Amino acid sequence: MQHQTSSLANGLRVVSVPLPHLHSVELAVYIKVGARNDPPGRSGLSHFLEHMLFRGTSDYADSLAIETAFEELGGSVNAATDADSTCFYARIHPNHAAQGLAILASMVLRPTLQGVDLERRIIGEEALEDINEQGVVTNPDLVMGRLLWPGHPLGGATVGSLEDIERISESDLRDHLTAWYRPGNAVVVVAGPHDPAAMLAAAQAWFGNWQPQTTPPVLPVPTRVQDNRRSAFVPDADSQITLQLAFPAFRRDDPRITGLKVLRRLLAGGGCSRLHLKLREELGLVYAVDSAIGAYDETGCITFDCATAPENLTAVIAAILEQLRQVSENPIPPQELERVRTAYLADLDYSRDSVTEMGARYGWGALMGMVRSIDDDQQLVRQVTADQVRGLARHLFQADNRFLAAIGPLEGIDRTTIEGLLQTG
Repeated sequence: MQHQTSSLANGLRVVSVPLPHLHSVELAVYIKVGARNDPPGRSGLSHFLEHMLFRGTSDYADSLAIETAFEELGGSVNAATDADSTCFYARIHPNHAAQGLAILASMVLRPTLQGVDLERRIIGEEALEDINEQGVVTNPDLVMGRLLWPGHPLGGATVGSLEDIERISESDLRDHLTAWYRPGNAVVVVAGPHDPAAMLAAAQAWFGNWQPQTTPPVLPVPTRVQDNRRSAFVPDADSQITLQLAFPAFRRDDPRITGLKVLRRLLAGGGCSRLHLKLREELGLVYAVDSAIGAYDETGCITFDCATAPENLTAVIAAILEQLRQVSENPIPPQELERVRTAYLADLDYSRDSVTEMGARYGWGALMGMVRSIDDDQQLVRQVTADQVRGLARHLFQADNRFLAAIGPLEGIDRTTIEGLLQTG
């Protein structure tokens, strides 16, 4: 699979991923700004701004006009904000890719930022999903984020707090747009059946006048202090306790990331994974076990999530820690590693059929300086050894690297025993 990257005079990178065998085009504009770039007292500002770009531009009066313009081209538009990036993306018919890019350019370069109070109410409803009736944060990712990165926006909510959402003004939005939405801080990607030269010309036509400017410095994540809290218990009215175990891991460009992805799959990557077999099939303590890897410019983590009845919480934690101990101390059977590797390689191949995944691979990859082809990734997967996986587990799962968040009906929970498990289990 071929891709090519060109740069306009203003510094905007334009990535072309020709996929002539497919039948749709994915257009995307990536901006390297997210929740970690929100200023103090304005958490959620990057996410708020993403919403506001749908409210209308100098070319399209409102959100209905934008949606209609895309639908008239056989397409649709959406966006997403995460910890360190914002993406505006559209699936569109190949015959209309250049026109679709023009609409995205209008949203990014010429938003009117009208309707702030209406959008504030919508975002407020979104923020309510993370808290309970008493206003306590019950989203396990946010509870854990405060443990892993206390006092840093990387540990906060992308959507922001209700208090900060209320403070955000049109002036705040315009300043954030001016500071971060710059061509040198952005990537345009086109994936699907298209003429790369024609789309580069379209990018020049629609984005060529975007004025360059240096973006502000990014607040670094401080070095972890050893006496930081490593567990959080949040009472909430529910029938189950939601549990998350987290382990600080690696930055996104660390060469050990591929091995970490293999380790994640081995432990919680499907019906044959160790935690699924132990917790669900053998012990019957959970319905599902999930796992995720977070990797940023200078830090990262791996998490394991499940929900269980309150009376089973201690047994679930003990069982998870025992499985982590076993993968750290005992040789990994060759057939198990090969099964995990085969599934991983297949998933990489399947992504070749998705314009969305190919757009993200090369567009987001260019934004983060992490462009790798599928062939490159598959070669890295093939090179991961059982000893490397076990070494990663031994490094990550040691007692002083464990963090726990438990949210739910905590009456009668023996926290002392649980914290003891974290230290010795």
